[in-house]
Amino acid sequence: MKIIVTGGAGFIGSAVIRQAISDGHSVVNLDKLTYAACLENLDSVCDSPNYVFEKIDICDGAALAACFEKHQPDAIMHLAAESHVDRSIDGPSAFMHTNIIGTYEMLEAARAYWDGIGRPDTFRFHHISTDEVYGSLGPTGLFTEDTPYDPNSPYSASKASSDHLVRAWHETYGLPVVVTNCSNNYGPFHFPEKLVPVVIIKALASEAIPIYGRGDNVRDWLYVEDHADALLNVVAKGELGRTYNIGGENEATNLELVNMICDLLDDLRPADKPYADLITFVADRPGHDQRYAIDPTRIRNELNWRPSVTLEQGLRKTVEWYLVNEDWWRALQNRDGVGTRLGKT
Repeated sequence: MKIIVTGGAGFIGSAVIRQAISDGHSVVNLDKLTYAACLENLDSVCDSPNYVFEKIDICDGAALAACFEKHQPDAIMHLAAESHVDRSIDGPSAFMHTNIIGTYEMLEAARAYWDGIGRPDTFRFHHISTDEVYGSLGPTGLFTEDTPYDPNSPYSASKASSDHLVRAWHETYGLPVVVTNCSNNYGPFHFPEKLVPVVIIKALASEAIPIYGRGDNVRDWLYVEDHADALLNVVAKGELGRTYNIGGENEATNLELVNMICDLLDDLRPADKPYADLITFVADRPGHDQRYAIDPTRIRNELNWRPSVTLEQGLRKTVEWYLVNEDWWRALQNRDGVGTRLGKT
């Protein structure tokens, strides 16, 4: 396939592109290059004849239309989004603009393009979203594709809105869409404002490792390369109009996760004292969801997909990657907001 990937210079988008190129697809990376974008994530494929980069804002409908006409894609994988919950608390406007208006512009450009090429049933618009749209779980239960939406942060509300737009464009205009909602990703090239890289970088600098509240918030952790593999399965084989929840089948509290990372660092880069001694509990995030957990039955049964690594295996691979790629993450330390506490409103 020829696939347009929006947000391809980001964490998940770049993993999708690397995997897609490896699988033999042609990819057009469409990215505005905001603060979290990093084209270095794609150094391994940038010289491939199957890779093209287009610097475009997804809110620019005319530029999108020209891009679609130029490249004639078989599928769109829409990952471009503002995604950091803390930043959404401090500045929700960018999330409304990019995640809602940007998705609207993508849908309209895709619809016009699809109409123009004769509405083939082989075309796919794949919208990539998050489990955060479902809100917060109690101690038991799992998110399914039928769980009612109940977002609690500006970020998750904006993603819920974009999910509804995609569904509406399918039902109203017949646009051939698939939607995926994933759990928390981690792995190589994770932008250093998210929890896993923050812990690694703070520990290596012998600085306090901040944990919100009591550290008892539970997340399901999905290795990013597993996620990329799942997404490419969905865009190729997913049933039109269908939603697929993608989980790592690896639940852990934030405190458990941080202790696992500290233990790995103790093994791989020993210091004078255990890294866990640096753990510091800080004021909780406003509206912090207590627990996310995904029921992956649909994607497992319908597409024969499940994650390939455990949390322990994936975290080891991740920590090892950060230890040998210090130049990559150090170059990002001066970007806006990195290394500072956001979302305290």
